[in-house]
Amino acid sequence: MGKNDFLTPKAIANRIKAKGLQKLRWYCQMCQKQCRDENGFKCHCMSESHQRQMQVFGQNPNRIVDGYSEEFEREFLEHMKRSHRFSRVAATVVYNEYIADRHHIHMNSTEWATLTEFVKYLGRTGKCKVEETPKGWFITYIDRDSETLFKERLKNKRMRADMVEEEKQERQIKRQIEKAEQLMPLVGGSSQPNESELVSLKSENGGKIAFALGSSKLIVKEKVESSKLVFEDGESENIVKGKGAGGSGIGGVSALDELMREQEKVKERNNRKDYWLCEGIVVKVMSKALAEKGYYKKKGIVLKVIDRYVGEIEMLDSKHVLRVDQEELETVIPQIGGLLRIVNGAYRGSNARLLAVDTEKYSAKVQIEKGIYDGRVLQAVEYEDICKVGQ
Repeated sequence: MGKNDFLTPKAIANRIKAKGLQKLRWYCQMCQKQCRDENGFKCHCMSESHQRQMQVFGQNPNRIVDGYSEEFEREFLEHMKRSHRFSRVAATVVYNEYIADRHHIHMNSTEWATLTEFVKYLGRTGKCKVEETPKGWFITYIDRDSETLFKERLKNKRMRADMVEEEKQERQIKRQIEKAEQLMPLVGGSSQPNESELVSLKSENGGKIAFALGSSKLIVKEKVESSKLVFEDGESENIVKGKGAGGSGIGGVSALDELMREQEKVKERNNRKDYWLCEGIVVKVMSKALAEKGYYKKKGIVLKVIDRYVGEIEMLDSKHVLRVDQEELETVIPQIGGLLRIVNGAYRGSNARLLAVDTEKYSAKVQIEKGIYDGRVLQAVEYEDICKVGQ
């Protein structure tokens, strides 16, 4: 066996030493050779192969440095996209993960002398969101992938379509209310039908009874009488009051109330989802698995929603950022008069003020602010459907 054969103890020791990362200043990027000490690096620089590479480098140094810089930036961002696509993470953590590969492009061959300069460059060019904190530089990857942008545009388009549909329904209800108010004088002048007529109508129309608000006085009278019979059980108080002021008019109002209730039910069915997380709300972490780290029953603000069911939560106390599933989160109820957001149900996405709390029924009375429902008061909204808005 020769002196420097593959299986000699010295050769094995050299391979073991070469496995790990070595000093950055003893790495030659042009030759892609890592030296273990200063003497080895000095000998390499005096070698003939290194001198030839230096001659190549001297012919066009800017082009070679720019090429290494582009490759370093591309691989660094690719690692960010794979490992920390939606996270806010320390720049040193990402860099240490990146250089774990022995054959990576070393920073001493790029145009950036330090990691801080490279991080500032990413912030200036808009490739990452950069934050300087007492604990160092933190970066967040900005996803500009074409597929992601396409999904974001589709999501915004759906949201705009939903808003247009809600506004259309609201305008339709307002038109029906105005038409009913215009027909009220016509209905109020008609005489109240006797009990025998009402009984016969009820027996004849035992199935579904449809009603409409037409322009003819006769049609309005017949429809209002039938609607009064349909809602006789549910609206007994209105009927008792209407005996002195004309039963037909009160029946028309109750029919209109029923129409509005149907619209509310449709809105509730369309907007009731199995996910409720949204950005900007304050939530409480209820995961017992995080109790050891001190996050159990602690509050945080939702910074970002991932795939509808997972939220990036920034804790209010420690400013740490966690990813938690909505099953392990709980809504937070503000103080009376505080600002909140309706996160589920008919008025999903609307901001409101808390007016009162019913602890027995676990519900709250809120008043909507801004939007097409501005000023509307909701009497009983469940705790699970409302959440405090972060300031």
